[in-house]
Amino acid sequence: MTTVVRRRMGVEERRQQLIGVALELFSRRSPDEVSIDEIASAAGISRPLVYHYFPGKLSLYEAALQRASDDLAGRFVEPREGPLGARLLRVMRRFFDFVEEHGPGFSALMRGGPAVGSSTTNALVDEVRQAAYVQILSHLKVTEPPVRLELVIRSWISLVESTALIWLDGRRIARGELEVQLVHDFAALAAISAAYDDELAALLRGVLRDEAPDGPFSDLVVRLIALASPPSA
Repeated sequence: MTTVVRRRMGVEERRQQLIGVALELFSRRSPDEVSIDEIASAAGISRPLVYHYFPGKLSLYEAALQRASDDLAGRFVEPREGPLGARLLRVMRRFFDFVEEHGPGFSALMRGGPAVGSSTTNALVDEVRQAAYVQILSHLKVTEPPVRLELVIRSWISLVESTALIWLDGRRIARGELEVQLVHDFAALAAISAAYDDELAALLRGVLRDEAPDGPFSDLVVRLIALASPPSA
């Protein structure tokens, strides 16, 4: 007979295992539908042992959200190489990778789950938004943004979130189309605000100068010109 010796996990290793198990379960179903018993079973331990590491489901849920929010914030990190439009498109693809992999968990993070009203949960969402905001500013090489640029970036981040949530409810538009459309949305929001702000206008001209002929911003210009042209007889 072969004797299987189960390795005893250290405290932090066990905590991380439970967070990973919980995140996997929360990614497939609403956190409200996942019980401590189910988490314990998936981790191969007893229910009391889960409570030894976490006071309750809320604390485990928040720990899982912390890991998810760190992952999500990291999706906005992109090397400052090449045209901005292409960079934003790569960011959107990674962002929607996360949304697709962690649908219920993403919805819970943005809409609230069992931690509704928790200052910790609200702070995690704010951290993701701020990380995205800082990353976009760095791509634009701006340290002190004009007010309208801040409005553009923060409005766009909110649009990305709401678009992803709506997309999860039925996925009625092809994901790839939405990724491109959101990059177009950023350019459109910036262009509208640039019409009212000389500093932002100069910044946008520089961005467009660096845009590739086949890049997403160039594609938007072509689409807008076609839209403005009178239909052929």
